[in-house]
Amino acid sequence: MIIKMQLGKLTLTDNPESFIPEQMLLNSIRGLPIQVSHALHVYKLPLHHKDPFDRLIISQSQIEKMPVITSDPLFKEYDLKIIWE
Repeated sequence: MIIKMQLGKLTLTDNPESFIPEQMLLNSIRGLPIQVSHALHVYKLPLHHKDPFDRLIISQSQIEKMPVITSDPLFKEYDLKIIWE
């Protein structure tokens, strides 16, 4: 989210240091640590998406069988559940 904000692709209503933790708490969202298995699974993904951070998120979603919150249309190319398009 910080990277997207810095690139001008995302606007937050408050400073990210307070907004993100507050929203995570309000919406019962937990952070997901990056595991070696997540990084290794990236190797198996087709190259529909070129962004390494997004590819890692896709990998985590597939391994953990968790949905992704994104509006990025390239995520639809992968076998995963998307919340918010």
